[in-house]
Amino acid sequence: MLDHRGTVLRWTSSAADLTGFSSREACGRPVHELVADLPDDLRGASQMPASGRVRLRHQCGSIIDVTFRTTRLEGSTEVLLLAAPTHHVALHEQGAALLRALSSKNRITIALHDTDLTTVQTNATPDTLDGRPVQPGTRLSDVLCAEHAETLEAALRQVLETGAPVVRRNQHVSWRHDPARRHALSLSAFRLEDARGRPTGVAALYIDSTDQLHARRHLDLAREVAEQVGGSLDVVRTVQDLADVLVPAFGDLAAVHLAQSVFDGDEPAKRLGGGDLQLRIAALAPATAVWPAGIKRGDLLPPLSDHPLLRSVQHGETIIWDRDDFAALIGGPQLVEYFLPKDAHALMVAPLYARGLALGYIVVCRTGRSDPFTEDEADLMKQIASRGALAIDNARRYTREHRAAVALQQRLLPPAMTDTPAAETAGVYLPAGGGAGIGGDWYDAIALPSLRLALVAGDVVGHGMPASATMGRLRAAIQTLADLEMEPDELLTRIADLVQRLASEAPPDDHDLIGATCLYAVYDPVTRRCAIASAGHPPPVLVRPDGTAEAVGISPGPPLSVSGMPYETTTLDLEPGSILALYTDGLIEQGDGDIDHGVRRLTDALAASCRPDRALDETGRALLAGLVDQVPRDDVTLLLARTRAVPAQDTAHWQIPADPAAVSEARDWTTRQLTVWGLEDLLFTTELIVSELVTNAIRYGRPPAELHLIRHDVLVCEVTDASSSQPRLRRAHTTDEGGRGLFLVAQLGTRWGCRHGQNGKTIWSEQLIECPC
Repeated sequence: MLDHRGTVLRWTSSAADLTGFSSREACGRPVHELVADLPDDLRGASQMPASGRVRLRHQCGSIIDVTFRTTRLEGSTEVLLLAAPTHHVALHEQGAALLRALSSKNRITIALHDTDLTTVQTNATPDTLDGRPVQPGTRLSDVLCAEHAETLEAALRQVLETGAPVVRRNQHVSWRHDPARRHALSLSAFRLEDARGRPTGVAALYIDSTDQLHARRHLDLAREVAEQVGGSLDVVRTVQDLADVLVPAFGDLAAVHLAQSVFDGDEPAKRLGGGDLQLRIAALAPATAVWPAGIKRGDLLPPLSDHPLLRSVQHGETIIWDRDDFAALIGGPQLVEYFLPKDAHALMVAPLYARGLALGYIVVCRTGRSDPFTEDEADLMKQIASRGALAIDNARRYTREHRAAVALQQRLLPPAMTDTPAAETAGVYLPAGGGAGIGGDWYDAIALPSLRLALVAGDVVGHGMPASATMGRLRAAIQTLADLEMEPDELLTRIADLVQRLASEAPPDDHDLIGATCLYAVYDPVTRRCAIASAGHPPPVLVRPDGTAEAVGISPGPPLSVSGMPYETTTLDLEPGSILALYTDGLIEQGDGDIDHGVRRLTDALAASCRPDRALDETGRALLAGLVDQVPRDDVTLLLARTRAVPAQDTAHWQIPADPAAVSEARDWTTRQLTVWGLEDLLFTTELIVSELVTNAIRYGRPPAELHLIRHDVLVCEVTDASSSQPRLRRAHTTDEGGRGLFLVAQLGTRWGCRHGQNGKTIWSEQLIECPC
């Protein structure tokens, strides 16, 4: 207490504890003597300020920062001075501000309960029943449903008995006046005690976290939709993933209806109003639910009435329906039970719109005592439907492109089965699935002159339409070069040059995407020899007639994208009834991706599956079923060829002397051989063909020369000599003495040609042998 001059009149024990000065030492002294350094705003002041902050001198020499307030006593000149350490004042003010802030929050209730758990004080007011679980003079059972109140009171009672606080205990509760709606409540509580430590009640903090819980659930649901929907490029799988995500996180039942055209990869028709909308039930969730009789996956929806809500959905709005609205849409109350669960009380319908196309609709139902849908949930469903529609549209477009690529690929492939004098073949092609693009894998079986057969397997780099187009160009080029009867290594060299040219014509960013591997083999049923060359392709597998199998040892050259490198031809003898298997890497890269292991698996499978009495196409399908994943990551191609041989009695050979007189001898030898074979009807034309070919070999070729006759469904005449000069067909003028030989050969036979080997060339001619009727 100070007088009007600021002299200390009275001094409390608390002041003595604060400054270290006793009452005897402080009383009678001006108060400014206790101040260490008087602030500028207080120097020369004529009266005591109402409040402020100064630094007091402690008796021991230390400094104390205090905050003070002054009050003049009524009817007296004396002044009451209150001072406290500044940091205590700051903490007190912050605590008071915190308490005021907590008390003003709508979703936070502070309540003091006595030992009977009756509310004695709270910041709740009678006009805020909706957000406050307690009110003064009430118990929790007066506000909450009985079972929820009992649970909370048990927790508060435990705090009273043990003194252990409860922190953020979460529980769902319902108000007695609105039992259908549930709230998320967070409880924190601690025990109140008197000065002797005896419990006097419980202080409880109730936080209504319903909105936060819903917001968190909405975020979790949106994240789950983003993570789980769209991982597959299959339309049916995508819509089922979407339905599964929505149950039970958003509703009790969910169905997805899609336009019929979406399943085929096509765009849905743009139409409004009711009628037969060609909507098919694509997905239902949960799978274990008991659905009404009218709801079955795969069924078409019945015609719908032209309801205003239907048009609203068709215009892109997400609508909340009740049973009456649904009855008006479906055609009457009598059909509701057939299409809607009995206890369903709320429906939400959201359109699946992507790029301006209505792909279908999501229908979510809530049953039993679940909460009705809210507008916030309708906004959330709109976002989910938008993301789901994008995933479905991606799958739809992939389906369209995948089918187009598969159709193109299959149109570019040869017939699955061929039957030639050299071999019977069966090809199997399995396109990639599970989101992988169609590749450029192919096989081919090309019938060559002289009863020979070319077998091809190749794999183009890349996927999709570009790979299929490149495959078609390479297959056409190989067929053309095969007709020129090149050796396998020379043919691959020419194809490698073509691939390099295609790469140079491609856009700069696609240069590295033009490439391929290829295996080319030529089998001759007369010599029973097979010549094979590889451009970076896996080796073929040979299954002998005795059932043993092995991968053929070849020397593969570089892939076709690398030109200028040589290829090597490997020749092997094949017994009749042998099976040669050509394939692409998709067949051997299943599982762990170890190619060597894959070749061994294929070899073992071929040894077990290839039997003389089993059809090749059946063998191929069985091999793919046992070796390939259900959804292959790459195209799988397999070509099986069971070899044949021309019997020795159906071939004849004659060495041609280097003498022009040998021409007549060749005709005589040919006449005798055709008579033995019973081909007298071909004597005249064959004598002319042999005469011209032998004459050319003697006149223009180099010895040794040889004449070959081969009988099958055609009669083949071949003349081989050591010269590499290329014969040329030309039309002789009237006055020319020569140049008509090959022209006659071409006119008399069904076809003719020339092929070059390592030791010369062979000119051949074929004539069709007509079967006797």
